[in-house]
Amino acid sequence: MAGLVDKAKNFVADKIANVPKPDASLTDVDFKKVSFDSADYIAKVSVNNPYSHPLPVCEVKYTLKSAGRVIASGNMPDPGSIKSTGTTMLEVPVKVPHSIIVTLVRDVAKDWDIDYELDLGLIIDLPLVGNLTIPLSRKGEIKLPTLSEAIWGSKDEASKETKKEIPKEATK
Repeated sequence: MAGLVDKAKNFVADKIANVPKPDASLTDVDFKKVSFDSADYIAKVSVNNPYSHPLPVCEVKYTLKSAGRVIASGNMPDPGSIKSTGTTMLEVPVKVPHSIIVTLVRDVAKDWDIDYELDLGLIIDLPLVGNLTIPLSRKGEIKLPTLSEAIWGSKDEASKETKKEIPKEATK
């Protein structure tokens, strides 16, 4: 009888192990804006759902580090659902208080960017299996806008507005 129970356990464990699971990747971290109390960043997460029904995302937990120090951590409760059989982009807002940014002055002064490491945990509710945490991590640098870009917009946007196409007939 014990052999039959062990076979049943192994069968169920095998089936659960081979169930397709959602996968995710941390695609980008961008500077968004500066407010009176903090600098806001956006972490973009691409989540692929192999199932034919949407999956609820319970929570997203994050920790943003720079120069080995935690500069922001928090969570985003109930960010919505992942659409069925496809890829969904989630945008996770990250707020860094100005008091922390002041401690990063040495790094910013060298190359006008912030070297970062972002650890993110995406918690998804899978039917029958329960909560699944997908750990994500990304290292990189966030380029800060120059003063003129902060006031007037990026160079690309400015050149698009000032650049006008001249029709070929007008140049003949």
